[in-house]
Amino acid sequence: MTQRLSHYDGAGRARMVDVSAKQPTTRMARAHAFVKLKPRVLRALPENPKGDPLEVARIAGILAAKKTAELIPLCHPLPLTHVDVTLTVERSGVRIESTASIAAQTGVEMEALTAAAVAALTVYDMTKALDKGIEIQDVYLLEKTGGKSGDWRRA
Repeated sequence: MTQRLSHYDGAGRARMVDVSAKQPTTRMARAHAFVKLKPRVLRALPENPKGDPLEVARIAGILAAKKTAELIPLCHPLPLTHVDVTLTVERSGVRIESTASIAAQTGVEMEALTAAAVAALTVYDMTKALDKGIEIQDVYLLEKTGGKSGDWRRA
């Protein structure tokens, strides 16, 4: 059986998927990103003259999740019920995990991924004066629950 991509019509043109006939269900998605930082940049995080990079990144990630439909053309604007972004300082950088939840007709994977990616970009922005070689790595979905396709978790 050939699987069809839902964001294309019969003529191959991009389209927004019509979810109006679907019943709302509770859905959740978690995503991940990692910002690789040199030890000297990690040590300087508490003294950042722009403010606390981790707190600014957390707020940026939450705001980004709420704006996903404005950034990604075929995403539905969603009434999110919860968004959370956590940033954890580790030996080689900052690990970011985001969670988005909703009761709706479509999933929140893109909102969780957008939150993690924008939080990572914000860490970069807040620390780039110390090192231009910062790397954003490993942006991916950790898990999703709900919806027609059911639950999924990264192995």
